[in-house]
Amino acid sequence: MSQDYSAENIQVLKGLEAVRKRPGMYIGSTGPEGLHHLVYEVVDNSIDEALAGYCTTVHVVIEEGNVIRVEDNGRGIPVEMHQEEGISALELVMTRLHAGGKFDKNTYKVSGGLHGVGVSVVNALSEWLEVTVNRNNRVYYQRYLRGDPEHPVKEIGSTESRGTTVRFKPDKEVFETVEFSFDVLSSRLRELAFLNRGIKIILEDFRHGEEKRHDFFFEGGLISFVDFLNKSKTPIHKNVIYLEGNRDHVDIQIAMQWNDSYQENVFSFVNNINTREGGSHLTGWRGGLTRTINDLAKDPRYKKLYLEPLTGEDIREGLTAVVSVKIPEPQFEGQTKAKLGNSEVKGIVESFVFEKTSEYFEKNPKEAESIVQKVLMASKARIAARNAREQARRKTAFESNGLPGKLADCQEKDPSKCEVYIVEGDSAGGSAKMGRDRAFQAILPLWGKMLNVMKTREDKVLANDKLLPVILTLGCGVGKSFDISKLRYHRVIIMADADVDGSHIRTLLLTFFFHYMRELLERGHVYIAMPPLYKLSYQKLVEYAYNDEERDTILKKWDAPEGKVTIQRYKGLGEMNPEQLWETTMNPQTRNIIQIRLEDVVEADTIITTLLSEEVGPRREFIEKNALKVHNLDV
Repeated sequence: MSQDYSAENIQVLKGLEAVRKRPGMYIGSTGPEGLHHLVYEVVDNSIDEALAGYCTTVHVVIEEGNVIRVEDNGRGIPVEMHQEEGISALELVMTRLHAGGKFDKNTYKVSGGLHGVGVSVVNALSEWLEVTVNRNNRVYYQRYLRGDPEHPVKEIGSTESRGTTVRFKPDKEVFETVEFSFDVLSSRLRELAFLNRGIKIILEDFRHGEEKRHDFFFEGGLISFVDFLNKSKTPIHKNVIYLEGNRDHVDIQIAMQWNDSYQENVFSFVNNINTREGGSHLTGWRGGLTRTINDLAKDPRYKKLYLEPLTGEDIREGLTAVVSVKIPEPQFEGQTKAKLGNSEVKGIVESFVFEKTSEYFEKNPKEAESIVQKVLMASKARIAARNAREQARRKTAFESNGLPGKLADCQEKDPSKCEVYIVEGDSAGGSAKMGRDRAFQAILPLWGKMLNVMKTREDKVLANDKLLPVILTLGCGVGKSFDISKLRYHRVIIMADADVDGSHIRTLLLTFFFHYMRELLERGHVYIAMPPLYKLSYQKLVEYAYNDEERDTILKKWDAPEGKVTIQRYKGLGEMNPEQLWETTMNPQTRNIIQIRLEDVVEADTIITTLLSEEVGPRREFIEKNALKVHNLDV
């Protein structure tokens, strides 16, 4: 390596070169999240037109070959010549960073794409992109290759409509995958439709020879959002609490409703951007709500139930809420805008929430009483959970390294190289222990009926003899005390029989992870092992099939005389000896495992609640609607 460091070593990246050189700086990553972020950047421009009052419909299409088309009926990107730059305003917006209407407060009072780099970054990271603008009764068109214009902006026709259409194909040289997920896009577009009432957003997918379509249009806005989130739950008060107002140039909209579940379900947004990591607006909302409920709970009538000051955790148990603010100049942490940093917003939102919720509860005393009763019971359960955690800690003092006695740990200490198999039954657990590679594979056998966490509080979860070994093994805590940095294994593999009981165990474990260790799913740490269904033997040939189709393919390939092939149908993991289990299900070189990805949190929560909560009606309706779609029910 040369030790010289001179002016010649200084690189100047012109135009969009910087984006292609370091794409992660602009879209977060070159994985699936970054890929989908391209679509959001284009759609956000259409939504900004809607916020300004000029757009009513946004149409997103996934075409064959993972080409994306986004159409809107806004004003259309200006195409006139830009006096300072000497090129069309359209080309300027599409090819220059920090060029756009977001910096002019007269054009957009609030905007999601405030960095002004969105659509030009999409252009830079696309194999090709073309934009068509309907404006001033004319149609204008320009096409780009990896960010560079193929030709100047052309006028190609006349029209009576208006709006902008952007088509682009992500560059496979940049992204790890260019396969778009319908569910991921659906989740984001549904959010945008809820957040911007009266706007129609259509998503269509024409890949794979069949059309999938979702139409999103919600006149109720955030109230409709909360109704949707709670549709499979039982609210403890009839009406969604809705707060709306403007304080110091901050538009605030909040919708809330408590239900009889034990999980908090809160979404926060700034200028339509989903702030998954929260920020000052969410902190302000929590503070204001905690003050209000604590004041209500000090009423003498609750004296016997009020054991100690209520925490935010108590107050938000069973609460579904959407917190949305719109501000002129938000300060996001990072280009992907996961957290709001404006410190002044905290105080503005907190005082607003305290004032408005106090007014609401004064006018609706029966609802206030129902909520306070729910919160006080949550407080009692929290204290019980605290005691359960203490008991769990004392219990681990009697076990080696604070780990469950049945855990067969691995030798490797680097979590990124380690994996743990959570195995159904002692018999399969024994085979897995003997067949594993003990250098990096740990085995935790489970036995007996798993707890359905949808029907119980955290104190019961922590005391459960089936779940406590899982909690202790993973080492990262649960619920509010969860800390992903303490995870002991970066691959958590659920290995259960390929039958109804095995499916039930997998479902209950995934439900537990979803509600108490959700970040495991969000970061892709959870996998499902895929043991084979069949072992086929013919002379000296031995192969395994994971489904009926693979079995038939092997039989056809061998073309053996009828009756000469021995087919063993595995009824459970316990039927395999250690060598077979290693070869088929545990050897990283030959095994099949499915990574669980949490692509649509709202839809996942809805399905889990429908199938596993105590409410029978929604579950029966779901089964009646989907019964005919079931295949291999006994597998």
